[in-house]
Amino acid sequence: MSDNPIRPFSSASFNAYLEEDRLMASHCDRCDESYLPPRAVCPSCFGDQMSWRELDGTGRVAAITTVYIGPTFMNLLGYSKENPYMCGIVELDDGLRISARLLGSEEFELEEVQIGTPVRVAFLRVGDEHSVKTQLAFLRI
Repeated sequence: MSDNPIRPFSSASFNAYLEEDRLMASHCDRCDESYLPPRAVCPSCFGDQMSWRELDGTGRVAAITTVYIGPTFMNLLGYSKENPYMCGIVELDDGLRISARLLGSEEFELEEVQIGTPVRVAFLRVGDEHSVKTQLAFLRI
């Protein structure tokens, strides 16, 4: 389904959609290809007839990594060598791939994660009352 094409095809717009609990891709109306992260110009046909398309948000884990030494903002959330978190590439049922955090009912146990694990999109609110951001994640189904 298409969305309002007024929003620019940028990471800022993508993040604004995440704040609205929506996983959106840019879609080329000329050649019918979709892209994550969003792109203003289609890499397949070089057309600029793009629109936003909301994705279903279900898929399967295609790659996994455990992060023991993460960026500062993840360290501030309590992650460390002693408390690692998981990231991976998710192949969406819509045919696109995207990297994101991987979660289970709480968080994936390291031994639970396998290639092919079914997942669905989740929108994590992180930060404090002064600055809350939404991070993309996927929950085990």
